[in-house]
Amino acid sequence: MRPRLLSLGTTFAVSFAAVTASVTLLIGFLSYTAAARLVRVDQQSVFHEVVQDLRNEVRANHMTPVDFSSTAPGHDLVRPARTDVQVLGPDGDVFDPGDPGLPVGAADRRVAASDVAGDAVEHADVRVGDDLYRVATVSLGGGRGAVQVAQESSDTEDLLRTLQRRTLVLMAAVVLGAGLFGWWLARRITRRLVVLTRAAEDVTRTRRLGIQVPVAGHDEVGRLGRAFDRMLGRLAQSEEDQRRLVQDAGHELRTPLTSLRTNISLLRRIDELPPGTREELVADLGQEALELTDLVNELVELAAGQSDAEPPRRVDLAEVAEEVAALARRRTGRRIVVRASGHTVTDGRPGMLTRALSNLVENAVKFDRDGRAPVEIDVTGPDGAHGAEGPDQPDGLFGPGSAFGPDGMFCPDGPFGAGGPLRADGQGGRGGADAPDVPDGPFSAGGRGLVRVEVRDRGPGIADGDLLHVFDRFYRAADARSLPGSGLGLSIVREVALSHGGAPYAARRQGGGTVTGFTVGGVRPHGEE
Repeated sequence: MRPRLLSLGTTFAVSFAAVTASVTLLIGFLSYTAAARLVRVDQQSVFHEVVQDLRNEVRANHMTPVDFSSTAPGHDLVRPARTDVQVLGPDGDVFDPGDPGLPVGAADRRVAASDVAGDAVEHADVRVGDDLYRVATVSLGGGRGAVQVAQESSDTEDLLRTLQRRTLVLMAAVVLGAGLFGWWLARRITRRLVVLTRAAEDVTRTRRLGIQVPVAGHDEVGRLGRAFDRMLGRLAQSEEDQRRLVQDAGHELRTPLTSLRTNISLLRRIDELPPGTREELVADLGQEALELTDLVNELVELAAGQSDAEPPRRVDLAEVAEEVAALARRRTGRRIVVRASGHTVTDGRPGMLTRALSNLVENAVKFDRDGRAPVEIDVTGPDGAHGAEGPDQPDGLFGPGSAFGPDGMFCPDGPFGAGGPLRADGQGGRGGADAPDVPDGPFSAGGRGLVRVEVRDRGPGIADGDLLHVFDRFYRAADARSLPGSGLGLSIVREVALSHGGAPYAARRQGGGTVTGFTVGGVRPHGEE
């Protein structure tokens, strides 16, 4: 049988009560011991002073038992104060009994017969009736007798026992109060943890990641709640991305696989086909296999782009642009110009950023295959100018065909038309209240910390209707479907931009061509908030 585990609240309450009880018992014990010792020492000191005064008096004066008798004139001045006094004769018999009478032993009789004045003997814890006394017998000297003085100690012990009982009652009350306070405090502290635990159990039971996690407070528990809520959000988004990726991939793979099956079925009759048809069939098979390979590779890149396995570090986007441009020059032989201004260093994942910029350059070269104008890469940091085609240039990014206005805002009357500006998730159209526009663009007041990376070409450009969908997965414009590609390149750019706190954008370039790019706001290392 599985043992029942104590809840965190119960554990905390019991621990709090146990610690409080231990501290209370220790303090109570030490306090009582110190008080009792102080009282007993004080009482003993008083008694010793009385005995010493009596010894000094009998040594200084020739005194007889009559001088200490309760019937003698002035006996109140002679007898020690705050004590019971009993006088013994020379033979040790009681000459004047005390109240109560004190027992007389052999040692007391020897002191009474002693010739030395001030000779004394002390007895501790002498029981007289129901009380305890501390008794001292002091010789008068010359065999004249002795004086017994006694101090009652039972009253002091009764007082200390009362103090002990009250201390125990007080400690029990403190422990009980501490237990109740610890239980209340534990419930108050663990209340939000219990809510988080129930939310986690609901996720485990229902496998639904969209459960709302109540978050309150700014302490560690509040931070835990917000982190748990963000984690569920990311898991839900990841699950949705995977589902969409599988659906889109299945849809896109269906066409080339169908074509491959058709062509493979024709291979059975290849001997019956004319030579020209055979060559076309083999060429089609090679092209379809190449396209299928490219599609699978880009799917792998897209899936890898959604992973945070690559650790973030400081990246100079100007250097990334130079590396991408050098590689593209070697592959295509095209002239590629890189311009950089401002502070272009940010936190990011260099592999993902290189892949995104390479996709933009490959797109520009592919659609401007026969162009003679150079492909331009512009990297602008927060303190830089707006590049060679800034707001003051008539054919720049802010021209009549732009997706942005002079303040960095997306223009609803620009190429997006009635569909509205590009959303923060890279999709076109108006996303509603839950998919806000992107006001903090690279040139707006809210986007001063962003780095802008864009690629310009002089190709055929992008139609207004296609601008809304260029960053969708597998989307290909009508005039681009005859060109090689899978429609995943710009989708990868979108994923990289969003994972780095930025957004992708695309616009027609005045005078012909396209401007595509993305902003980078930086990505924090794991564990930071």
